[in-house]
Amino acid sequence: MTILKIIRCENLAQLDQVAEKVIQFCKRDKVWVFKGQMGAGKTTLIKSISKKYGIDDVVSSPTFSIVNEYRNAQDEIFYHFDFYRIEKPEEVLEIGIEEYFYSGRVCWIEWAEKIPDYIPLDFVHIKIEIEENGARNIVLQRVINGEIHG
Repeated sequence: MTILKIIRCENLAQLDQVAEKVIQFCKRDKVWVFKGQMGAGKTTLIKSISKKYGIDDVVSSPTFSIVNEYRNAQDEIFYHFDFYRIEKPEEVLEIGIEEYFYSGRVCWIEWAEKIPDYIPLDFVHIKIEIEENGARNIVLQRVINGEIHG
């Protein structure tokens, strides 16, 4: 597996800088897949990223609604998904998941591993690893046609 970029985050005070670096890496991608254990900071990072995009809405994990839609002042639309409570992957077809993923809009996805067959073949993978001291390493990888590129 080729690692394209690692961003270290020692504490929450660095989160805005980390979000800026993530955006710089991911800005040409439409599907962003966030991976990390429960409590790793996926939603917290998405909140910081959304602020950088000028989204003033309260950003929260859409655990129960599955998808939240946000708009910024430029009327750009962003989708935030949380598939944690999905029991069967085909449940996502009921919400028209493919229309979202192929809309040309930025999609932030948490718990994509619950629906592996429905994730597009092109996306950026954002893995949050927690160290013993609580610091985070954010590992960014670009996936093109289902293969990791570096």
